[in-house]
Amino acid sequence: MALKLKIIINPSSGRETARYNVEDTLAYLSSFNELERADLYYTMKQHDAERYAAETDPAEYDYIIAAGGDGTVNEVITGLMKNGIDIPLAIYTSGTVNDFATINHLPSLPSDFARMLMHPEIKVVDCGKANDFYFLNVLAGGMMSDVSYRVPSSLKTTFGPAAYWMSAIKDIPSLNTTIPVTFRTDKETIDDDVIMFFVSNSKSVGGFRNLMTRADLQDGLLDVLAVKKIDFGSVFPLLGNLLTNDHIYNDKVIYFQTNRLEITTSGDRGVVLDVDGEKGPSLPVSIECIPKAIRLLVPGEEEDR
Repeated sequence: MALKLKIIINPSSGRETARYNVEDTLAYLSSFNELERADLYYTMKQHDAERYAAETDPAEYDYIIAAGGDGTVNEVITGLMKNGIDIPLAIYTSGTVNDFATINHLPSLPSDFARMLMHPEIKVVDCGKANDFYFLNVLAGGMMSDVSYRVPSSLKTTFGPAAYWMSAIKDIPSLNTTIPVTFRTDKETIDDDVIMFFVSNSKSVGGFRNLMTRADLQDGLLDVLAVKKIDFGSVFPLLGNLLTNDHIYNDKVIYFQTNRLEITTSGDRGVVLDVDGEKGPSLPVSIECIPKAIRLLVPGEEEDR
């Protein structure tokens, strides 16, 4: 049976190639008579993708496609989760970092993406929730956590991933700026001063493909990593640990797994969180893992449909 698709596209994503890649994907499907209907929705401003996803009738489509970076995917997830819409999701990798797509080996070439739609495997994955915000990949706070939404779209389009590092360099002096935080779970309470922290659903964060070494998208748990106050002399040994995936044992690192978490701060400075590359809530925050929340399309075996 030919496919009926709802496609939500961020036209500025992927150096503005998202539109053309989607068109090539649809042309490929049509050449095999595998496309019955494709409704395209282009985002022009923040929350457009969330609104388009929220208006989806699962009875009308086989799949919903999020074509853009992590922020676009996050908005689509939010629209689906807030409205209880259960429809398989396909993620088109066309953003700057694409952590979630990278860790799931999702195709980026139009022909490969089309073949995934024709021969999919459905992977049921967890989703994180922080207050009223949802995240499929990561929530972050502290140093460098606002790089994703601080970098102008025009800079991302022109320089790609380098835009993040160009902006992140400005944060180096903040190595001495710590946040007094309390991590509270059902099993333990941890108080410490940290320069950054991450709550992740998957292994890949900020382009580091194995930052959360124990993470599993289907285990009903979120992985928490925080970096304590660190001097410049300790930075390079920690980076070395990252290369060998031993960083979670470094004495400057806090790492644990949980299904529920509260993060508070005793400091006077407001701490705004990053949620999948978008500006999120401020501390304090209550976080939970919603197990088996999203039906995700991943490449399957190419058999006759």
